[in-house]
Amino acid sequence: MSHKTKFIELWEKYFGGCELPVIFYYTDEISNVKKVTPLLGHRCIMADLSQVRAGTSLCFDCDSIGCFGGKRYLGFSRELMPNFEYFLSCGIPGKLEGERYRKTPELVKKLFEKVPKFEAPKKYIVFKRWDMLDESDEPEVVIFFAHPDVLSGLFTLANFDVDNPNGVYCPFSAGCGTIVQYPYLEKESENPRAVLGMFDVSARPYVSENTLSFSVPMKKFVTMIDNMEESFLITQAWDRVHKRISLKL
Repeated sequence: MSHKTKFIELWEKYFGGCELPVIFYYTDEISNVKKVTPLLGHRCIMADLSQVRAGTSLCFDCDSIGCFGGKRYLGFSRELMPNFEYFLSCGIPGKLEGERYRKTPELVKKLFEKVPKFEAPKKYIVFKRWDMLDESDEPEVVIFFAHPDVLSGLFTLANFDVDNPNGVYCPFSAGCGTIVQYPYLEKESENPRAVLGMFDVSARPYVSENTLSFSVPMKKFVTMIDNMEESFLITQAWDRVHKRISLKL
């Protein structure tokens, strides 16, 4: 809770007025949070997260996610839709329209041989906006939805105490994969990285045109908070960017 308060104060000071991040964690018990009911048909979880960004805390289980990819990237299923290698690539004429995100079905198969396995550790996943946290919450990943000037600050802060050029990385994945699966797996690393995402063309309609995601394991985020007041954020260089951010609000 001390980090909750400290971050809100520093975020207002250096990114004043910008959207607060969202957190998630897995749990077997839920209280004081809205459980998303099962849906008929397809629904991208990014549409539901717009409610979380607005302040409504949500909880999902396997049945409340209306997308094969969402179930997989949130760790509730290992199944892929039938003919997925064709769906992600060229399709099947007269039977299945392809997204054409990979050139051939063979490339898709090779890609998924390298994609890390991920299983949800508990029954539910809870999403909350940062200012909605209470003492019972245990955030595992922090997710920002931000425009380029804010991302530049987050990117630079994430690299501030890293001894290599890769404190942030950008895997090819579905939008939900870049905000849940990849940053969640990073939390087990000795030196966890932040994940830049929301380049998924299919998920883009659920965020504004100037918005990408920046997801950080909680372990890494705590160090970012602690570094803020000795970093570039206190310099004139950031002050110029901060003023431009303020003018856009």
